[in-house]
Amino acid sequence: MNEQRAARSVEAVFREDRGRLLALLAARFGDLDLAEETASEAIEAALQRWPVDGVPDKPLAWLLTTARRKAIDRIRRDRAYAERLAILQVESDRAAPVVPAEAGFDDIPDERLQLFFTCCHPALSAEAQTALTLRFLAGLTTPEVARAFLVPTATMAQRIVRAKRKIRGARIPFRVPGPDELPARLPGVLRVVYLVFTEGYAASSGADLLRPDLADEAIRLARILHRLLPREREVTGLLALLLLTDARRAARIDAAGGQVLLEDQDRALWDVDRIAEGRRLVVPALNGPGVGPYAVQAAIAALHDEATAFETTDWPQIVALYDVLLQIEPSPLVALNRAVALAMRDGPEAGLVVLDELTGADELRGYHLLPAARADLLRRLGRSREAAAAYRAALDLVGNEPERATLARRLRELTDP
Repeated sequence: MNEQRAARSVEAVFREDRGRLLALLAARFGDLDLAEETASEAIEAALQRWPVDGVPDKPLAWLLTTARRKAIDRIRRDRAYAERLAILQVESDRAAPVVPAEAGFDDIPDERLQLFFTCCHPALSAEAQTALTLRFLAGLTTPEVARAFLVPTATMAQRIVRAKRKIRGARIPFRVPGPDELPARLPGVLRVVYLVFTEGYAASSGADLLRPDLADEAIRLARILHRLLPREREVTGLLALLLLTDARRAARIDAAGGQVLLEDQDRALWDVDRIAEGRRLVVPALNGPGVGPYAVQAAIAALHDEATAFETTDWPQIVALYDVLLQIEPSPLVALNRAVALAMRDGPEAGLVVLDELTGADELRGYHLLPAARADLLRRLGRSREAAAAYRAALDLVGNEPERATLARRLRELTDP
């Protein structure tokens, strides 16, 4: 076996199962730094040994065993870790299943759920939760996470270090919350995955409308959560929502990268497989008492995807679902989206009344889509001067260039002779 083939094998295993490997090591030793360092050392060992010995039948188990040995050796060499090692060994032997070297892929426990809840612990800031999730569960490098946040790599590296220090100093446990805690903790995990997706769906700033890398990672994380928590209906609802929304990706930009609005999209470009999968998931997400916000949003996305043309969209049903969503999760943002749907059902005047009521909402201050939506309804009502002022207000707030170009074009259409 040559070195290139060995390197490809290591990369394939690590890319696919990095989250599992880190989660197992973190759960065993209670330290993300140690997990990262020893996982890297195991990779280096694989790059040295596999070209000579061949790729093992169970490469993930090999990497895990090697990393564990290196972690224990390192702790034993450090006196400061001596007492901690004894405690950790007792705790981990009690809590973590022992994985023999000969274990197959399906025999290795999947500890990623523990890592999800650790990275999204409420003691951490929302920004730290998202950064840790991208770094340790999505497998992004620190420079890639920095690009997601649009900050320098050094800044992001410091944030991640501080977050890991917080986990260690606050003794945040590497465990899945019990049944009594899960309802309160799970929404935080889902929110982080959803925030990653929304940044991928419509970038907050920059030259591109879409960040496909982030959208793909969010969907991958949602799939992992769904496999680990198949009976949690809101996990199912989140995955359905992401799939049904992302299905329209190819139609949302033109050949030059410009924004294509929903009413102008070529629906033949929509991903029918993702739509079918999302629709299958919506049903179990909605069935039963206590429907959640992601399931309702998924149902709304399904109605958009089921319409063969923009004109045939079932706006009455969409408004009704937004009414349900407002009861579950009342917020100005939901009210804004409902107002847009209401305008499609009852006319622009009806939607504008609601939007005008939202102009003082703190949550929407600085949110460009509020003045953009007002501008669109004012334009449809023929109130061109007011519409132009609203478009200018939206232009002052918008972040990414494709959306800016759309707003500027609409403004020119109103003001150019």
